Parts: sequence; C-alpha cells; structure tokens
Amino acid sequence: MSGRPDILFPLFGALDTLDGIGPKSARLLAQLGVEKPRDLIFTLPHTAIDRRPVETVADIAPGEVATVEVLIGAHMPAPRKGRPYRIQVQDAGTAFQLVFFHGRGEYLAKILPEGARRIVSGKLEVFDGMAQIVHPDHVLPPEEAGEIPEFEPVYPLTAGLTLKTMTRAVASALTRAPDLPEWIDPALLADEGWPGWRAALTAAHAPQSARDIAATAPARQRLAYDELLAHQLTLALARADQRRGKGRASRGDGRLRQKALAALPFRPTDAQARAMEEIAGDMGSEARMTRLLQGDVGAGKTLVAWMALLVAVEAGGQGAMMAPTEILARQHLESLQPLAESAGVVIGILTGRDKGKDREAKLAALASGDIQVLVGTHAVFQKDVAFRDLRLAIVDEQHRFGVAQRLELGAKGRGVDMLVMTATPIPRSLALAGYGDLDVSVLDEKPPGRTPVKTALVSVERMEEVVAHLQKAVAEGRQAYWVCPLVEESEVSDLTAAEERFKRLRAVFGDKVGLVHGQLPPAEKDAAMRAFQQGETSVLVATTVIEVGVNVPNASIMVIERAEGFGLAQLHQLRGRVGRGAAASTCLLMYQAPLGEAGRRRLEILRETEDGFRIAEEDLAMRGAGDLIGTAQSGLPRFRIADLERQAALMAVAQSDARKLLAEDPGLSGPRGQAARVLLWLMERDKAIRLLKVG
Repeated sequence: MSGRPDILFPLFGALDTLDGIGPKSARLLAQLGVEKPRDLIFTLPHTAIDRRPVETVADIAPGEVATVEVLIGAHMPAPRKGRPYRIQVQDAGTAFQLVFFHGRGEYLAKILPEGARRIVSGKLEVFDGMAQIVHPDHVLPPEEAGEIPEFEPVYPLTAGLTLKTMTRAVASALTRAPDLPEWIDPALLADEGWPGWRAALTAAHAPQSARDIAATAPARQRLAYDELLAHQLTLALARADQRRGKGRASRGDGRLRQKALAALPFRPTDAQARAMEEIAGDMGSEARMTRLLQGDVGAGKTLVAWMALLVAVEAGGQGAMMAPTEILARQHLESLQPLAESAGVVIGILTGRDKGKDREAKLAALASGDIQVLVGTHAVFQKDVAFRDLRLAIVDEQHRFGVAQRLELGAKGRGVDMLVMTATPIPRSLALAGYGDLDVSVLDEKPPGRTPVKTALVSVERMEEVVAHLQKAVAEGRQAYWVCPLVEESEVSDLTAAEERFKRLRAVFGDKVGLVHGQLPPAEKDAAMRAFQQGETSVLVATTVIEVGVNVPNASIMVIERAEGFGLAQLHQLRGRVGRGAAASTCLLMYQAPLGEAGRRRLEILRETEDGFRIAEEDLAMRGAGDLIGTAQSGLPRFRIADLERQAALMAVAQSDARKLLAEDPGLSGPRGQAARVLLWLMERDKAIRLLKVG
C-alpha cells in the first residue's frame, strides 16, 4: 500500500465539488480548518435545535423554537420604509404574527397565501405583548412537514457561512463516505455496543435527541475512539521503531548502587524502589528503553535518576542528564556531586557558558570516557559533543523540550536508553496523549523528611500583617520566597511588579532582599540565586522563574502575590519550593478580593490537598487540555472529535489496543492490520505511514 488507498479518494477531493459549495464558501470553510470532504464529515454538530411540532405556541417560552401548523390570515405590508411586513396567523390555541424585514410582498403572498395552512418553524419572541416569529427558518405545506428534522443539527460556523450551506455541504460529503473495513477490535466493539464507522457518522450528523449530541453517545464515542486509536497507533509505531534492534543491554553488577544507597541517611520509598527496578530492568533488556518518570514535587526523582546513571556506569558506559536551564543543570550537579563522591564516580557539567580551552578539555574527557556522568543544558546536543560510550540519556522537565529534541539526544549513542522526567503531574489521559510512546513509572509517595506545607489564603489588604509576620520569621533565621504577580500585557511588565515589590521590601529588610526575574542576564540570575541558597539574603523576590526545581532547604515560607492569576499546576510547583527542610513550612496565597468562581475554586483545591495528581486532574477539569500544558509547547495533538477531558478513559483503551494490535501484527498486514492502515490514511497520520514503510 504505497499511497492513499483508492477507497478514500472521494473524501480527499476539492470542497467545491460538493453540493452548494462555491469558491467563496470554500474559502470560509477553510477558516474553520475544513479543506476537504473528510474534514466536513468530522465536523460534528455541537448542539441541535428541537423542532418537534407543537399544537400551539401558547405554551412555548419566549426565546424557544416553535414548530407549529398555522392558518394564514391577513397580510400587513410595511407601512413605511424601515418597518417590517407582518402576517397574522392562527394555530390551534392562539393568534400570533410572522414578521419579515425587507419582505417582498409578491414573494410572501406566494409562499404564505391567505387562507392556506402552513407549517412554520422559528424562534418565538414577544414584542409589545404580541407573540411573533421573525423570519421563520422553515415554511412548508403540511404534506411536506416530514422534511423538517425533529432535531436539527447546529454546526460551527464562521461569519458569512450560513447553517443552511453548512448542513447541505455536510450531507453532500456524507454521500461520499465509503464502507470501510472495521479496524476496531471486534470484542471491544461488541462490549461497547458501538455502530460501524459509516453508521456512526450518519448517526452523529442526524441526532434524534439531546442525548445524541453528548460526548457519551455511542456514535460519538466510536468516532472519538477512531481518532485516539490512530494517534496511539502512531505512537506505538514510533515506539516499536525506537526499540527495533537498536537497543543494547546495560547490566550493572550493583556495586556502585550499593555504595550509593549505603551513603544515604534514609531508605528509598517503595515507589522509588519500584521505579529503580523498572528502569534497571529496561536497561538490562536488548530493547531500547523509552520511559517516563513522573513524580510529584519532592517525590525524590533525583535519586531514581542517579541510580539509573549508575547502572550505565557499572555496565562500562556513560550517562547524560539534561535540564532546560542553566540554573537547573547546576543544581542537578550540586545535588549529584556528593552522591558521585560517595560512589567514586566522575561527574562533569557542560552548558552554553563553557568556552575555549575549558570546553575543549571537557570534550576530550567525554570522548575518552574520563567523565562518566555529564550534566548539562541543551548544549549537550551540539554537533561536536561526542561520548566514548553513551548508554543512558535523561531529559528533565520534558514538556519544555519537543519530541523531536528527545529523539535527537537519543541519536548521540548507539541504541541509547532514554529516561524522561517530569515534576509536573500529568493526568493519565494527557500523559498518554503526549507520551503514549513511553512506558511510565510513577513516584506517588513523598520520601521521609519532607514536612507538609501549611497553605493559607490571605487577602492583599492584609499586606502589612504579612510583612510583619515575615520580619519575625527572618529574625529567627528563616528564609522566604516572594513571588510577584504575573502581569498580563499591561503597561507594567512582570519586571516592574517585581522591582516595585523589591523596593518596598528593601525598605523593611535592607540588603537581606534579593531579586530574580526573567530579564536578568544569566550570570546575575545565578548570583542572586546563589546568595539566597547560601543564606546571604533572607527574602528572594521573584517572578515565576523559580517555579521548577530550585532547592533551598532552609526556605520555609512562600508568599504568592495575586495567586488567583496563576494556574493550579503552577501554584503547586511554586509551593513545592518550600517544605524541603526540617522546619514547618507555610505557603501564603495572597488574593485580590472579590475572587471569581474559578479563582476561588483553584485556591481552595490547593488549601485542601498537596497531591499533585489530584491537583492536575482538577486542573484538567477546570481548564481543558490545551491550557493545562500550554498548547503552544505541549506537543499535544489536536483532535476534531475526541475530548480529552470527557473521554479520558478511551485514551487508555486505545493505547493498549494499539500496542496489542502491533504485537500480534507488526507489519499491519492481516485483515485488521490492513483496516488499521486505512484508518491511518483517513486520519492523515503521515508519520505513522512512513514508519510502516520503513518497517
């Protein structure tokens, strides 16, 4: 099957070959992302108008749609320009009027002749105490009443595109939909009671009740599943391609890991031990590891990552760990250095700041294998960076890197094992959408020694009290973060807000206050962070640059100003910066009254729980998938029908189904495999199709 299968050709033609679509309508449809008949059939109605006939409009509330049989009475042409043309009508229970602006008398006399009976359907309004329907949507003789759908589907439209044009175009596109072979597992199809593909399309475009419009309607569930299955098949093919004959087994004898564990002041949690085992198991197999390590703030990912790096070193190779920023890379180095010393392992760092002789020396040490573990920023990707024997690449905070970058790093060594880490708990459905090609290890318990953080809500009006509270704490030797509000495209930038707050706190605390924000040059940012880490400053005023990964165990107070403006996940990350030492920690969420409904809900969830996964699920329910990860950099697929919030469970089914199908039929050459190929073409999954050709 080298190109698109012939059976799909009718769905991929030009739009203007459809009924009632000229070049102008085609241009308008393109604004909705509709460029061919296939896109039209996947544009489902978002609501439906109830046009079931009623006896009389007397019982219909104004604003509702009424479909009723009437006797046509007197015509009252517009008395003067700019006034409407009115027609008196009588139904079984009451009299009302039909109203036409710019109505042409001879046309109206023809379609609504006095003394005749007609079915009219339109929105009922009341004007000057008189019921009226302005410009009815439908006017038909009673014998043609069957032509009005009882539930008329309403489609997404754009200025200049009428519902009539859209409905006609969809109906025309549907006639092109062929009967396709079934790609869904027959047992699943039977269990769910889903219709076949073509029947599902027909049903989704012809709702019989409000239930048929809901995401839970069987026809819609099925069409959503098709989309998710195509997506998961693409990821499963990418995963199979990653693992295909490219891996190498890295088995260590455990001597370095034993040393490292013996040097720890505590025992790893069960979740950490389980993740270490899963990772070592993957590294020891011939297949290439592609695993996601997901852990909540402070769940101890660093230790798990370090044990994985030691497996690579024990096996005679090297490991690399990559962070999105220089501050984070340096911090990884600081936290790993003591662990490396206790195990006798040589660790180095490479960032964009390394230049000249210094950089050359590091590259030479990497190439000779003298540096066993390399920590760095994306500088690790550069062309001239060569390892002697790279076996494991760890990428931290994956959502800041694209999928393409994670593949690039993997290309640095022969069959390098990949471990992706994130401290942003991602609800399962989204994790599967963005990382369905990876296996997942979850750290869902906190290591001993982390103190719970007390979270309180305080109105901005009580600023003076908060500052006084802070003065007392600082006098006792405690440290605090003060996060400034995010300022949306206003006259004042985030920077000004931070500088203002810095000046005001400076007046109270003198030179014990530091400042970091996004516009600072990296060297100054690092210096400010270092001064805070070393206790030279007690209060650090910051924009959200401190959100990810900064570790200052002595900091036990987090003040977030105008917290209602931040997202849930972001607030949870910020709060995770405290509670890392032995001191009881607090997080003060300062809000500007009055709080909106959503803002209040977000702050209350934070007060109730420290469980990042629960917070992420709530965040998804409140904001939707695109916002949650920031659609621009999330790499999340855009689905036309599937709804990641409401159909989360389907994504997991699609993943296991796709993996199972490929395990049984890797070349997709059996009957169901061939059907799945048609699905991939139908869903325009070009990447998957290329992978199949390679395979």
